[in-house]
Amino acid sequence: MSTFSPSAKALGLCSGGLDSILSALLLKRQGINVEWIAFETPFFSSENAKGAAEKYAIPLMVRNITSVYIDMLKNPNCGYGKNMNPCLDCHTLMFKIAGEHIRNNAFDFVFSGEVLGQRPMSQTRHSLRYVEKNSGIDGYILRPLSALNLPATIPEENGLVNRDELLGIRGKSRKEQIELAHRFGVTGYPSPAGGCLLTDRGYCRRLNDLFDHQDAYSENELHLLKYGRHFRIDSQTKIVVGRNKKDNEGILKHMDSGRDILIKMKHVPGPVCIAPALSSPDIIKLAASLCAGYTKTPKGESAEAVIGHSTSSYTIAVKPAEPDIVKPFLLL
Repeated sequence: MSTFSPSAKALGLCSGGLDSILSALLLKRQGINVEWIAFETPFFSSENAKGAAEKYAIPLMVRNITSVYIDMLKNPNCGYGKNMNPCLDCHTLMFKIAGEHIRNNAFDFVFSGEVLGQRPMSQTRHSLRYVEKNSGIDGYILRPLSALNLPATIPEENGLVNRDELLGIRGKSRKEQIELAHRFGVTGYPSPAGGCLLTDRGYCRRLNDLFDHQDAYSENELHLLKYGRHFRIDSQTKIVVGRNKKDNEGILKHMDSGRDILIKMKHVPGPVCIAPALSSPDIIKLAASLCAGYTKTPKGESAEAVIGHSTSSYTIAVKPAEPDIVKPFLLL
């Protein structure tokens, strides 16, 4: 193991994936002190990063950036990818925040596991350069896995990093990373499938609907978009109906008990359903009918639904909603 620069201190952006892990281990082999920063919003989590940090004993700081992320997401300078993924501006924002952290905490540079040419939107030479120029730390972003394909960074030029021990991986193939993982003893890493909900068409349709109908929203409302079937009834009313046990649990976890009413069937198994607490009796009946429609209640027969407010509840009888009637309201 080289001890080229044992006094250097580096902060890595960590997703918890193989490339993040390998880039950190490459620098550690040079004697560089590495730590990680991971970001979380309702659109992506830090769980993989937490797992990697524990497994490889690398200090990790987790930052929730939802508020500033939403500001960027609604008007990204470089636009979106296939759905609502603002990849270039997302990466720029993360590097900006990491840059602020290194200036305030005596780190020498930032590094990441990005590989030149691996992703068509965010990891082209032009894209990597765009992010760096707009990050506020131009010259201080090191990409150890692809460094030999990129200009030398200031940490390399100043002798903080031994460029000869960095790599020149490029392209979409994972062969070199997998071989390196074998040499380093890295196992059990997650697949490189992403995990950002902003690449999911269904989630993005719900998110756009939320943006169209509300000026402000809580994190719980953004999380709630992950669960159930969403029905947009009018500009003030959206009804959410669970599809399975996981959905029901997610809806119950993220609903606002002060703002939402909870609807469940009294005698038959089925989903939970939420609607705005200030809904009219007709809307509440519609929501209960939707809830009944996803049970085994025979067509045309009535079932009892329990309508729960924050402090009280009552029961109404409803017939299951006809699919053709409610289909136009469904946000796919």
